[in-house]
Order: sequence, then C-alpha cells, then structure tokens
Amino acid sequence: MHRRLFTLATLAAALPQSLYGMTPDLAGAASAAAVMHVSTLLEQDPATVIAELVLAEAYKRLGLGLEVHKYPGERSLVSANDGLMDGELYRKVGMERDYPNLIIVPVPLQMYEIVIFTRDTSFIVNGWESLRPFTIGFVRGIKIVEASTVGMRTEAVPTMQQALQKMAMGRTDVVVGNRASGLAAARALKMDDIRVLAPPLAAFPVYHYVHRKHEALVPRLTAALQQMQKEKVMERIQRQVLGELLSAPGS
Repeated sequence: MHRRLFTLATLAAALPQSLYGMTPDLAGAASAAAVMHVSTLLEQDPATVIAELVLAEAYKRLGLGLEVHKYPGERSLVSANDGLMDGELYRKVGMERDYPNLIIVPVPLQMYEIVIFTRDTSFIVNGWESLRPFTIGFVRGIKIVEASTVGMRTEAVPTMQQALQKMAMGRTDVVVGNRASGLAAARALKMDDIRVLAPPLAAFPVYHYVHRKHEALVPRLTAALQQMQKEKVMERIQRQVLGELLSAPGS
C-alpha cells in the first residue's frame, strides 16, 4: 500500500475510519451531487493530496462533490481563470493579480515550504541569489520558483520525479520545490542520496481559489473551512498523509 502513496484513493483507504468518514468517495460524489471541477498541477504529491482531502470534505459540507483535474504548468491556472474549471485547488496568496477571475477563499489549507534538494552539491543557502551559480531543476508552473529564478540557468519539467531524475543524470545541479513533494518523489524513485539544504528558501500558506462565477460560494466555503479548523480536521488530514509518507519503506 505504501508504494502507492500518491494516489488519493490509496491514501483515503489508509486513513483511520474516524478520518475516512470525513472524506467522500469522489467518484460517488460526482453522481450524487453537483460537482466542483478544479484544476491543479500535474504533480502527484502529498501537498496536493492534503488539499484535495481537505476541500473534498469542505465541499461535502456544502452538499457538493469535488473533482480535481491535473494539468501541466500554466494550463492549470489559465483553465481556472478562463472559467473552463470552477477553481484552482491551491496556490499562494495574490494569484488574483495576474488571474483576475480567481477569488481567494481566505482560509489557509496548509503551509507550503520551498527547499533545495541536492545529491553532491553543497553550499551555504542565503536566499534565492545563492542559487545563481547552479543549474536549477523545478516543476513547471510553480510561480514563486519561476519568478525567483529569472535570469538563472533553469530546467523546468512537468513533475518532481522528472526533476530529480534530471539531477541524477547530471543535467542540473539542484532541484527546488516543495519539501514534502521532493521527499515523496525521492522515496518513490529509491533515491536515498537526496539531501535537503537548510534553511528553506520560502515558507507560506496556500489557499483555494474559485472562479468568480462561484463568488456566492466563498462565504459558505470560508465558514466550512473555519469550522474544520476548529474541529482540527485539517490538522488530522495533514498528520495522516505526512505520517504515511514518513513511514513508507526507505524512510
């Protein structure tokens, strides 16, 4: 079971019954209720699983289902902004500046930590500028990485596994991305020599966005997520998902 950590179905099945009862069977929800179709990056990682489980429960409380569609790079945000999707699963604050049709749901889903992954490259981390001498791999579509490495040598790829594989082949010196995503990808690839340099380059909360056609949902969705915070539902989901990651073979 642990080898299939990144599939939502497997993770949901691994949750204790008390927690599993909070999260709907997404396939069943699609036929039982109106469904919100939201986009996210192609990457399969624990942060996405956490966001999907949290929002599935929040929408369930509103009588709605959730279906997540995964797209490479910019296509995820463009699809949500253009109204082809009902929203974006999770992003950092401020996305509405470049994607004006997106409305933030002002309750953080989780903290997102950007770190440097390396094999045999070691250096003192002093902000983004410390990356300039190196060739940097990252997952295409992660806006903070794209914006912070302008003018540097970069290799953008669709998934974290591909980024780590390129580093293993010597195509890049380092990989920059979400801590949990990178650790999960390294375990899946059995790359035991991957190290995380400290300190993190950035740490920030991430939020759900909906297309403005669903603006009326925002107050109700905000209230549902705030109630889930009080009930520690979000905390339990995150602890369970990350616990599965850390207890996987090779941890």
